[in-house]
Amino acid sequence: MLFQGFQYKMRSVYAHFPINVTITEKSSLVEIRNFLGEKYIRRVRMAPGVTCINSDAQKDELILEGNDVESVSRSAALIQQSTTVKNKDIRMFLDGIYVSERTTIVKAD
Repeated sequence: MLFQGFQYKMRSVYAHFPINVTITEKSSLVEIRNFLGEKYIRRVRMAPGVTCINSDAQKDELILEGNDVESVSRSAALIQQSTTVKNKDIRMFLDGIYVSERTTIVKAD
C-alpha cells in the first residue's frame, strides 16, 4: 500500500450568519467572510505543499490535501483558530470551521 498524501475535511458550523469561504491564489489562500455577521475578512494562507478546495459533494465543506501531515494539520489548525469566538459564551456560540475527518490518500495500484 502506497500513501499519496493526507486529507483533512473541515465543515462550517453556524447558527444564524452563514459563513462564506472563498479560496484564491491557486488554492493557497482561504478567505472567511461573514463569520458571526462581522465585516472583517479573515485570511489564512496554506502551508507550502497544501492545497485547499471546496467540496462538490457536501455543502460548507473544505478539503485540505498535501504530502506532509504536519503542514496539512497546521493549515487546518490555522483555519479553525481564525474562527474562534471571542468575548462570548463559547457554550452558546458554537460557530466556526471544524475538522470533521482525517484520512490518508492511498494511491491506486
